Amino acid sequence: MIRYTLSCDNGHAFEGWFSSSDDFDRQVDSHLVTCPTCSSASVSKQLMAPAVSTARKKEARQALVMDQAQKETIAKLRELVKSIRENAEDVGERFPEEARKIHYGEADQRGLIGKATAEEAVALLEEGIEIAPLPVIPDDKN
Repeated sequence: MIRYTLSCDNGHAFEGWFSSSDDFDRQVDSHLVTCPTCSSASVSKQLMAPAVSTARKKEARQALVMDQAQKETIAKLRELVKSIRENAEDVGERFPEEARKIHYGEADQRGLIGKATAEEAVALLEEGIEIAPLPVIPDDKN
């Protein structure tokens, strides 16, 4: 995609995104590109500054990097999820049915993990059955 700074014959500036320079030319020739302010179809490209890496952009990218406390929190969550999985029975698609059996005393108390649709989860909660989703933790390489 190419981003162009555009202006109309009335001096209004705006941006447009196009798949190619030819796509821009085709759309302008067909009067498909119009000014969002005045609807003029007389539109042209303006000079654009090149994309330059600045200190502000670098700071914004660094803000996306996890600090040590965040890394430790993710590691603890990873351990917690692992422990839950190791100490619970995975009943898969039967989760709603098995959770109800335990809740109503038809089966022994035990930890369960499995799958439920959003509707099934809401129904379980409405019945007073305590459930919670397991968090999906990104792997270390992500």
